[in-house]
Amino acid sequence: MDETAPEASSLAQGLRIVRLVVDREKTGKQLLGVSQLAAELDMDQSRVSRLTQELCDLGLLERPERGPFRVGRSFFGLAANLNTGWIQHAGAELESLVAATGLRSRVSVRDGYRVILLLASSNDSRAGSFVQPGMVTPAWCTGSGRALLWDHKQRAFEALLSDVNFIGVGGPGAAHSIPEAWELMVRDKAEGCVAAVEEFEHGIVEVAVPIRDPQGGIVASLSVLGSRAEMGSQARELADVLAGAAARLGAARPTPEG
Repeated sequence: MDETAPEASSLAQGLRIVRLVVDREKTGKQLLGVSQLAAELDMDQSRVSRLTQELCDLGLLERPERGPFRVGRSFFGLAANLNTGWIQHAGAELESLVAATGLRSRVSVRDGYRVILLLASSNDSRAGSFVQPGMVTPAWCTGSGRALLWDHKQRAFEALLSDVNFIGVGGPGAAHSIPEAWELMVRDKAEGCVAAVEEFEHGIVEVAVPIRDPQGGIVASLSVLGSRAEMGSQARELADVLAGAAARLGAARPTPEG
């Protein structure tokens, strides 16, 4: 995805700010103001000032008496909503996929036509330091993204992507129009899984399936990534492994805290 796109940039940078504030509170370190956040994240101070104000307006951060930033009430509500069984078990499933396939694995969620990386397996850092929770990618040219759009009917799919600029986004296999993207969705559904071949990164294949809640709604996607050589012709077998892991996550219940 075009990292300079205003929407992607704002979302990713906002997530970085929230994550840093959360980490400071969790570890008991000194809390930070605008200038300190900007220095810590190597971001422009005016940019941090605007984003933190937006995050405070959303209730994700708060700044009592114009002091350092703290986590806001809305963040805790969001965290509580995410404290579901599948979230708690997702890390273990990712590492099981690594052990079974040798491939990188990810859990992602959707924000409109963007995909946000929620969790990545321990070996995913080999792909580069840019791979970290909060990373934003397009939905239409990633396996994880199209798995999140699996239940979309054609009209809803087209409406979702109506404002997308396809030019210059993705790898050599990426769709360059809404009809092309829909053709890939139709093909994927016939195969029972998403297989994105060099659609976002050159030389990389991503196989993905949706994760569904007990009511059948899609809550996230589960994917594995590797080079063409690593993948070989095992997409169908990988889809079966992913489907099993996704079913376990969808049926998982929260682990009681003790």
